[in-house]
Amino acid sequence: MPHALAYGAQSATAPLGPLTINRREPGPTDVRIEIVNCGVCHSDLHTARGEWAGTKYPSVPGHEIVGQVISVGNAVTKFKAGDRVGVGCMVDSCQNCDSCREGLEQYCEAGNIGTYNAPDKHTGGYTFGGYSSEIVVDEKFVLSIAANLPFDAAAPLLCAGITLWSPLKNWNAGPGKKVGIVGLGGLGHMGVKLARALGAHVVMFTTSPGKAADAQKLGAHEVVISTDATQMAAHAKSFDLILNTVSATHDLDAYMALLKRDGTQVLLGVPPTPYPPINVSRMIGNRLAIAASTIGGIRETQEMLDFCAAHNIVSEIETIPISAINQAYERMLKGDVKYRFVIDMSTIKA
Repeated sequence: MPHALAYGAQSATAPLGPLTINRREPGPTDVRIEIVNCGVCHSDLHTARGEWAGTKYPSVPGHEIVGQVISVGNAVTKFKAGDRVGVGCMVDSCQNCDSCREGLEQYCEAGNIGTYNAPDKHTGGYTFGGYSSEIVVDEKFVLSIAANLPFDAAAPLLCAGITLWSPLKNWNAGPGKKVGIVGLGGLGHMGVKLARALGAHVVMFTTSPGKAADAQKLGAHEVVISTDATQMAAHAKSFDLILNTVSATHDLDAYMALLKRDGTQVLLGVPPTPYPPINVSRMIGNRLAIAASTIGGIRETQEMLDFCAAHNIVSEIETIPISAINQAYERMLKGDVKYRFVIDMSTIKA
Protein backbone atom coordinates (compact mmCIF):
# COMPACT_ATOMS: atom_id res chain seq x y z
CA MET A 1 0.00 0.00 0.00
CA PRO A 2 1.24 3.54 -0.73
CA HIS A 3 2.39 5.53 2.27
CA ALA A 4 1.17 9.08 2.96
CA LEU A 5 2.32 11.74 5.39
CA ALA A 6 -0.39 12.71 7.89
CA TYR A 7 -1.17 14.52 11.12
CA GLY A 8 -3.31 12.78 13.71
CA ALA A 9 -4.02 12.00 17.34
CA GLN A 10 -2.77 8.81 18.98
CA SER A 11 -5.29 9.11 21.83
CA ALA A 12 -8.06 11.37 23.11
CA THR A 13 -5.62 13.29 25.29
CA ALA A 14 -2.64 13.42 22.91
CA PRO A 15 -1.99 16.47 20.75
CA LEU A 16 -2.08 15.91 17.02
CA GLY A 17 1.32 15.16 15.55
CA PRO A 18 3.01 13.77 12.44
CA LEU A 19 2.59 10.14 11.46
CA THR A 20 2.65 7.93 8.38
CA ILE A 21 -0.48 6.17 7.15
CA ASN A 22 -1.29 3.68 4.41
CA ARG A 23 -3.55 4.59 1.52
CA ARG A 24 -5.08 1.82 -0.56
CA GLU A 25 -3.78 0.94 -3.99
CA PRO A 26 -6.04 2.76 -6.47
CA GLY A 27 -8.60 0.49 -8.10
CA PRO A 28 -10.29 0.82 -11.52
CA THR A 29 -12.78 3.49 -10.37
CA ASP A 30 -10.48 5.29 -7.93
CA VAL A 31 -9.02 8.77 -8.06
CA ARG A 32 -5.70 9.46 -6.34
CA ILE A 33 -5.54 13.06 -5.12
CA GLU A 34 -2.71 15.27 -3.89
CA ILE A 35 -4.24 17.33 -1.07
CA VAL A 36 -3.47 21.04 -1.37
CA ASN A 37 -5.69 22.36 1.43
CA CYS A 38 -7.94 20.91 4.11
CA GLY A 39 -10.46 22.87 6.15
CA VAL A 40 -10.76 22.44 9.91
CA CYS A 41 -14.23 21.59 11.24
CA HIS A 42 -15.50 21.31 14.82
CA SER A 43 -16.23 17.67 14.00
CA ASP A 44 -12.48 17.15 13.59
CA LEU A 45 -11.87 18.34 17.13
CA HIS A 46 -14.73 16.31 18.64
CA THR A 47 -13.46 13.15 16.92
CA ALA A 48 -9.76 13.60 17.67
CA ARG A 49 -10.48 14.29 21.33
CA GLY A 50 -12.85 11.36 21.70
CA GLU A 51 -15.81 13.59 22.54
CA TRP A 52 -18.02 11.58 20.22
CA ALA A 53 -18.29 7.86 20.92
CA GLY A 54 -16.35 5.44 18.79
CA THR A 55 -13.19 7.31 17.83
CA LYS A 56 -10.51 4.94 16.58
CA TYR A 57 -6.85 5.80 17.03
CA PRO A 58 -4.68 6.90 15.48
CA SER A 59 -7.28 9.37 14.24
CA VAL A 60 -6.58 11.50 11.16
CA PRO A 61 -9.39 14.08 10.78
CA GLY A 62 -10.27 16.32 7.85
CA HIS A 63 -13.26 16.29 5.49
CA GLU A 64 -12.97 19.62 3.67
CA ILE A 65 -10.42 18.45 1.11
CA VAL A 66 -9.29 20.14 -2.10
CA GLY A 67 -6.42 19.27 -4.39
CA GLN A 68 -5.30 17.96 -7.75
CA VAL A 69 -5.70 14.56 -9.33
CA ILE A 70 -2.45 12.58 -9.44
CA SER A 71 -3.81 9.59 -11.34
CA VAL A 72 -7.03 7.72 -12.07
CA GLY A 73 -8.07 4.09 -12.49
CA ASN A 74 -8.69 2.70 -15.96
CA ALA A 75 -12.49 2.78 -15.52
CA VAL A 76 -12.68 6.40 -14.33
CA THR A 77 -14.66 8.59 -16.73
CA LYS A 78 -15.16 11.88 -14.87
CA PHE A 79 -11.61 12.91 -14.00
CA LYS A 80 -8.06 12.96 -15.31
CA ALA A 81 -4.63 13.80 -13.93
CA GLY A 82 -4.28 17.48 -13.13
CA ASP A 83 -7.99 18.16 -12.52
CA ARG A 84 -8.99 20.39 -9.60
CA VAL A 85 -11.14 18.34 -7.25
CA GLY A 86 -12.62 18.14 -3.80
CA VAL A 87 -13.73 15.50 -1.30
CA GLY A 88 -16.27 16.22 1.42
CA CYS A 89 -17.65 14.36 4.40
CA MET A 90 -18.36 11.04 2.65
CA VAL A 91 -16.26 8.66 0.61
CA ASP A 92 -18.77 5.84 0.09
CA SER A 93 -22.33 4.63 0.66
CA CYS A 94 -24.36 1.51 -0.14
CA GLN A 95 -25.50 2.97 -3.51
CA ASN A 96 -28.60 0.73 -3.40
CA CYS A 97 -31.07 2.16 -0.88
CA ASP A 98 -33.79 4.70 -1.75
CA SER A 99 -31.74 7.60 -0.41
CA CYS A 100 -28.66 6.68 -2.43
CA ARG A 101 -30.69 6.15 -5.59
CA GLU A 102 -32.20 9.61 -5.10
CA GLY A 103 -28.76 11.22 -4.79
CA LEU A 104 -29.08 11.68 -1.03
CA GLU A 105 -26.13 9.53 0.02
CA GLN A 106 -25.83 11.48 3.28
CA TYR A 107 -28.98 9.64 4.41
CA CYS A 108 -27.83 6.22 3.23
CA GLU A 109 -29.96 3.65 5.06
CA ALA A 110 -26.93 1.45 5.66
CA GLY A 111 -24.98 4.48 6.88
CA ASN A 112 -22.70 6.52 4.64
CA ILE A 113 -18.95 5.99 4.96
CA GLY A 114 -17.36 9.07 6.48
CA THR A 115 -14.10 10.46 5.16
CA TYR A 116 -12.48 9.64 8.49
CA ASN A 117 -13.10 7.27 11.41
CA ALA A 118 -15.49 5.07 9.40
CA PRO A 119 -15.24 1.43 8.30
CA ASP A 120 -13.10 1.08 5.18
CA LYS A 121 -14.37 -1.82 3.08
CA HIS A 122 -11.28 -1.65 0.87
CA THR A 123 -8.69 -2.16 3.61
CA GLY A 124 -10.72 -3.75 6.37
CA GLY A 125 -9.63 -0.95 8.68
CA TYR A 126 -11.08 2.53 9.02
CA THR A 127 -10.83 5.71 6.99
CA PHE A 128 -8.24 8.45 7.42
CA GLY A 129 -9.10 12.03 6.54
CA GLY A 130 -7.58 15.02 4.85
CA TYR A 131 -4.88 16.06 7.30
CA SER A 132 -2.56 14.19 4.97
CA SER A 133 -0.55 14.54 1.79
CA GLU A 134 -2.88 12.48 -0.41
CA ILE A 135 -6.07 10.43 -0.49
CA VAL A 136 -7.66 7.78 -2.71
CA VAL A 137 -11.42 8.02 -3.31
CA ASP A 138 -13.93 6.40 -5.67
CA GLU A 139 -14.83 8.81 -8.47
CA LYS A 140 -18.51 8.81 -7.39
CA PHE A 141 -17.49 10.76 -4.29
CA VAL A 142 -15.07 13.19 -5.94
CA LEU A 143 -16.23 16.69 -6.87
CA SER A 144 -15.04 19.21 -9.46
CA ILE A 145 -13.66 22.55 -8.25
CA ALA A 146 -13.95 25.40 -10.77
CA ALA A 147 -10.77 27.26 -11.73
CA ASN A 148 -12.02 30.59 -10.32
CA LEU A 149 -12.43 29.17 -6.79
CA PRO A 150 -9.20 29.49 -4.76
CA PHE A 151 -8.37 26.12 -3.26
CA ASP A 152 -7.94 27.38 0.31
CA ALA A 153 -11.14 29.45 0.49
CA ALA A 154 -13.12 26.76 -1.35
CA ALA A 155 -12.18 23.94 1.05
CA PRO A 156 -14.84 24.74 3.72
CA LEU A 157 -17.54 24.65 1.06
CA LEU A 158 -17.22 20.85 1.22
CA CYS A 159 -18.76 20.84 4.73
CA ALA A 160 -19.85 24.27 5.96
CA GLY A 161 -21.09 25.29 2.52
CA ILE A 162 -23.13 22.21 1.74
CA THR A 163 -24.52 21.99 5.29
CA LEU A 164 -26.27 25.33 4.69
CA TRP A 165 -26.98 24.88 0.98
CA SER A 166 -28.93 21.65 1.42
CA PRO A 167 -31.64 23.06 3.74
CA LEU A 168 -31.78 26.37 1.86
CA LYS A 169 -32.64 24.46 -1.29
CA ASN A 170 -34.87 21.88 0.37
CA TRP A 171 -37.02 24.59 1.99
CA ASN A 172 -37.01 26.73 -1.17
CA ALA A 173 -35.13 29.81 0.03
CA GLY A 174 -35.15 32.48 -2.64
CA PRO A 175 -36.83 35.71 -3.77
CA GLY A 176 -39.80 36.68 -1.61
CA LYS A 177 -38.64 34.52 1.31
CA LYS A 178 -37.40 35.82 4.67
CA VAL A 179 -34.60 33.62 6.00
CA GLY A 180 -32.97 33.79 9.43
CA ILE A 181 -29.51 32.46 10.23
CA VAL A 182 -28.81 31.83 13.91
CA GLY A 183 -25.14 32.06 14.85
CA LEU A 184 -22.30 33.73 12.97
CA GLY A 185 -19.56 31.13 12.78
CA GLY A 186 -18.15 28.70 10.24
CA LEU A 187 -21.64 27.50 9.28
CA GLY A 188 -23.57 30.71 9.81
CA HIS A 189 -21.36 32.92 7.68
CA MET A 190 -21.87 30.56 4.74
CA GLY A 191 -25.61 30.62 5.35
CA VAL A 192 -25.66 34.40 5.04
CA LYS A 193 -23.68 34.36 1.80
CA LEU A 194 -25.69 31.58 0.16
CA ALA A 195 -29.14 32.78 1.23
CA ARG A 196 -28.34 36.29 -0.02
CA ALA A 197 -27.11 34.96 -3.36
CA LEU A 198 -30.29 32.88 -3.70
CA GLY A 199 -32.29 36.11 -3.46
CA ALA A 200 -33.79 35.76 0.03
CA HIS A 201 -34.12 38.55 2.57
CA VAL A 202 -31.50 37.51 5.12
CA VAL A 203 -31.51 38.25 8.85
CA MET A 204 -28.59 37.24 11.07
CA PHE A 205 -29.27 36.40 14.73
CA THR A 206 -26.33 36.74 17.10
CA THR A 207 -25.72 37.24 20.81
CA SER A 208 -22.69 39.40 20.01
CA PRO A 209 -23.33 43.04 19.03
CA GLY A 210 -19.73 43.20 17.84
CA LYS A 211 -20.58 40.79 15.01
CA ALA A 212 -23.27 43.01 13.46
CA ALA A 213 -20.93 44.83 11.07
CA ASP A 214 -19.38 41.56 9.91
CA ALA A 215 -22.80 40.02 9.28
CA GLN A 216 -23.84 42.95 7.12
CA LYS A 217 -20.56 42.87 5.25
CA LEU A 218 -21.18 39.18 4.50
CA GLY A 219 -24.59 40.00 3.06
CA ALA A 220 -27.17 40.12 5.88
CA HIS A 221 -29.91 42.65 5.24
CA GLU A 222 -30.59 42.92 8.97
CA VAL A 223 -28.94 41.85 12.21
CA VAL A 224 -30.89 41.00 15.37
CA ILE A 225 -29.27 40.71 18.80
CA SER A 226 -31.10 37.64 20.04
CA THR A 227 -30.80 38.61 23.72
CA ASP A 228 -32.74 41.83 23.06
CA ALA A 229 -36.43 41.04 23.55
CA THR A 230 -37.54 44.19 21.75
CA GLN A 231 -35.52 43.37 18.64
CA MET A 232 -36.80 39.80 18.66
CA ALA A 233 -40.44 40.87 19.10
CA ALA A 234 -40.17 43.20 16.11
CA HIS A 235 -39.79 40.12 13.88
CA ALA A 236 -42.64 38.05 15.33
CA LYS A 237 -44.45 35.80 12.83
CA SER A 238 -42.42 37.02 9.85
CA PHE A 239 -39.94 34.30 8.83
CA ASP A 240 -40.42 31.57 6.27
CA LEU A 241 -37.28 29.72 7.32
CA ILE A 242 -34.79 29.88 10.18
CA LEU A 243 -31.55 27.89 9.99
CA ASN A 244 -30.16 27.39 13.48
CA THR A 245 -26.42 26.63 13.44
CA VAL A 246 -25.84 26.87 17.21
CA SER A 247 -24.52 23.69 18.85
CA ALA A 248 -25.09 24.82 22.44
CA THR A 249 -28.40 23.99 24.13
CA HIS A 250 -30.71 27.03 24.01
CA ASP A 251 -34.35 28.12 23.85
CA LEU A 252 -35.77 27.11 20.47
CA ASP A 253 -39.16 28.63 21.30
CA ALA A 254 -37.66 32.12 21.00
CA TYR A 255 -37.16 31.44 17.29
CA MET A 256 -40.37 29.46 16.77
CA ALA A 257 -42.22 32.65 17.77
CA LEU A 258 -40.65 34.39 14.78
CA LEU A 259 -41.99 31.97 12.17
CA LYS A 260 -45.02 32.86 10.08
CA ARG A 261 -47.68 30.26 9.36
CA ASP A 262 -46.10 27.20 7.70
CA GLY A 263 -42.62 28.37 8.70
CA THR A 264 -39.83 25.97 9.60
CA GLN A 265 -36.87 26.11 11.97
CA VAL A 266 -34.10 23.76 10.84
CA LEU A 267 -31.51 22.57 13.38
CA LEU A 268 -27.96 22.15 12.10
CA GLY A 269 -26.02 21.92 15.36
CA VAL A 270 -25.79 18.97 17.75
CA PRO A 271 -26.17 20.11 21.39
CA PRO A 272 -24.44 18.27 24.24
CA THR A 273 -27.71 18.10 26.22
CA PRO A 274 -31.39 18.05 25.17
CA TYR A 275 -33.22 21.26 24.27
CA PRO A 276 -35.86 22.67 26.64
CA PRO A 277 -39.45 21.66 25.76
CA ILE A 278 -41.11 23.47 22.85
CA ASN A 279 -44.52 25.17 22.93
CA VAL A 280 -46.42 22.68 20.80
CA SER A 281 -49.72 24.56 21.00
CA ARG A 282 -48.30 27.51 19.06
CA MET A 283 -46.86 25.12 16.49
CA ILE A 284 -50.26 23.50 16.02
CA GLY A 285 -51.98 26.85 15.79
CA ASN A 286 -49.69 28.09 13.02
CA ARG A 287 -48.79 24.83 11.26
CA LEU A 288 -45.13 25.33 12.18
CA ALA A 289 -42.39 22.75 11.75
CA ILE A 290 -39.14 22.03 13.46
CA ALA A 291 -36.71 19.97 11.40
CA ALA A 292 -33.06 19.01 11.16
CA SER A 293 -30.58 18.59 8.34
CA THR A 294 -27.06 17.41 7.76
CA ILE A 295 -24.70 17.74 4.78
CA GLY A 296 -25.85 17.16 1.19
CA GLY A 297 -25.56 14.39 -1.35
CA ILE A 298 -22.91 14.35 -4.06
CA ARG A 299 -25.22 15.76 -6.73
CA GLU A 300 -26.33 18.73 -4.62
CA THR A 301 -22.78 19.31 -3.37
CA GLN A 302 -21.63 19.69 -6.97
CA GLU A 303 -24.61 21.98 -7.58
CA MET A 304 -23.52 24.10 -4.61
CA LEU A 305 -19.92 24.28 -5.84
CA ASP A 306 -21.07 25.34 -9.30
CA PHE A 307 -23.37 27.97 -7.77
CA CYS A 308 -20.49 29.31 -5.68
CA ALA A 309 -18.26 29.47 -8.75
CA ALA A 310 -20.96 31.37 -10.68
CA HIS A 311 -21.43 33.86 -7.82
CA ASN A 312 -17.80 34.01 -6.62
CA ILE A 313 -18.74 32.72 -3.17
CA VAL A 314 -16.05 31.27 -0.92
CA SER A 315 -15.50 30.97 2.82
CA GLU A 316 -13.80 33.56 4.99
CA ILE A 317 -10.67 31.79 6.17
CA GLU A 318 -7.41 31.90 8.06
CA THR A 319 -4.77 29.68 6.50
CA ILE A 320 -2.42 27.86 8.87
CA PRO A 321 0.49 25.42 8.64
CA ILE A 322 -0.26 21.90 9.83
CA SER A 323 2.06 22.44 12.79
CA ALA A 324 -0.42 25.01 14.18
CA ILE A 325 -3.38 22.61 14.27
CA ASN A 326 -3.39 22.12 18.04
CA GLN A 327 -3.38 25.87 18.65
CA ALA A 328 -6.14 26.21 16.04
CA TYR A 329 -8.28 23.73 17.98
CA GLU A 330 -7.89 25.80 21.15
CA ARG A 331 -8.76 28.99 19.29
CA MET A 332 -11.78 27.30 17.72
CA LEU A 333 -13.11 26.49 21.17
CA LYS A 334 -12.91 30.19 22.04
CA GLY A 335 -14.55 31.28 18.79
CA ASP A 336 -11.31 32.97 17.81
CA VAL A 337 -11.47 32.50 14.04
CA LYS A 338 -13.17 34.36 11.20
CA TYR A 339 -14.60 32.04 10.15
CA ARG A 340 -12.78 28.83 9.24
CA PHE A 341 -9.23 27.57 9.62
CA VAL A 342 -7.76 25.98 6.50
CA ILE A 343 -4.52 23.98 6.49
CA ASP A 344 -1.87 24.53 3.84
CA MET A 345 -1.02 20.87 3.32
CA SER A 346 2.29 21.65 1.61
CA THR A 347 3.55 22.33 5.15
CA ILE A 348 3.18 18.65 6.07
CA LYS A 349 6.36 17.99 4.04
CA ALA A 350 8.37 20.66 5.85
